[in-house]
Amino acid sequence: MADDEIDEDAPIFAIAVAAELSNMHPQTLRQYDRLGLVVPARTQGGSRRYSTRHVEQLREVARLSGEGMSLPAIARLLALEERVHSLSRRVSDLERQLIAERESRPGARVFAAGATGSVITLRHGARVRRATDIVLWRPRHSED
Repeated sequence: MADDEIDEDAPIFAIAVAAELSNMHPQTLRQYDRLGLVVPARTQGGSRRYSTRHVEQLREVARLSGEGMSLPAIARLLALEERVHSLSRRVSDLERQLIAERESRPGARVFAAGATGSVITLRHGARVRRATDIVLWRPRHSED
């Protein structure tokens, strides 16, 4: 994440601010928390703290509820969206790790075939020993 980006998961809003941002009453937010629909983080004192993503979820709950979707169905949808979000974040983390690994070890994985067909790992810049056979395989063309 860049330094100028806001972490969408940072629990920064008190319940009154989150309620205002989502156009809901604070009591509605408390009810959604009890139902497990949108569960905010808690401070050490037990106060609820909502993130920008929580506010988006609250807006989504209001929209879906207004369209007639039941709260259990909305809860299931939010759980699935949370899973997708979590997996996307994990994929991004793994991609960053892979890029960092590749950049820190350029050419570290070089292989050659041994005389018996075994795979030999070579260090970057190492030459293949002359005793190692390299065989060029060409398919035979069958004459019909």
